[in-house]
Amino acid sequence: MTQKEIINKTYLPARTVRYALNRLKEENLLQQRFYFQDARQSLYGLKTLAPEVMSA
Repeated sequence: MTQKEIINKTYLPARTVRYALNRLKEENLLQQRFYFQDARQSLYGLKTLAPEVMSA
């Protein structure tokens, strides 16, 4: 999802979404990809964790 899509679905302020995305990136839980339809935006998604990481 893009930041705009996350904001629209969650009804959270843009600043809160940016903060949350930055925190998730810092914790290495977020995957950020290039958005080909609009180069000014990125696509975000949660990383899939290996089973041994989830049980820790």
